[in-house]
Amino acid sequence: MRVLPHIFANNRAWAERIEAERPGFFQTLAQQQNPKLLWIGCADSRVPATEIVDMMPGEIFVHRNVANLVVHTDLNCLSVMQFAVDVLQVEHVIVCGHYGCGGVRAALQQSRLGLIDNWLRHIQDVAEKHAHRLSILEDVELRTAKLCELNIIEQAFNVCQTTIVQDAWSRGQMLTVHGWVYDIHDGLLQDLGFCASAQDDVHTVYAASLAAH
Repeated sequence: MRVLPHIFANNRAWAERIEAERPGFFQTLAQQQNPKLLWIGCADSRVPATEIVDMMPGEIFVHRNVANLVVHTDLNCLSVMQFAVDVLQVEHVIVCGHYGCGGVRAALQQSRLGLIDNWLRHIQDVAEKHAHRLSILEDVELRTAKLCELNIIEQAFNVCQTTIVQDAWSRGQMLTVHGWVYDIHDGLLQDLGFCASAQDDVHTVYAASLAAH
């Protein structure tokens, strides 16, 4: 059926459950949003941002795209970042990728999928930049997992290089950029050691995170 009635039924059940657990939740939520976190994650259906960290609507501002990329010409991502940092005054920006990422796998294998190949070219650039780290891994699964980690670190670095984050730091705004990876096999997050809170931290944090992975 075109109208997907089960989706609406699920929605009603969910809204009723939340309202029963937290009376007045939606009325309060409708008045404002005050998240402390901006989550830049993968569009993969297996990685729902709020659910994997057990947080409620209104607690995380979310941007998702294929393979959690932060590209300096992507006005969609940059607009989300600017609104989150300048208007909502989030305190943390989290770049969270995941093991088993289809976009990373396709980029590594240089698969031809269509228009998205142009988007995944950014990950191929990461793979070429770190070819020496990847070439020592003979197992394709290990190599893919490694590229997932390297891609997250590079995208977190890209976040720090935006004028949005640099301007926030220059005016003394409290803002920390993180790089995390999610394991779809056990549901657990891992901190990749990228945690920058000032422009002076960025290159040191970047180098240390790469060295650890």
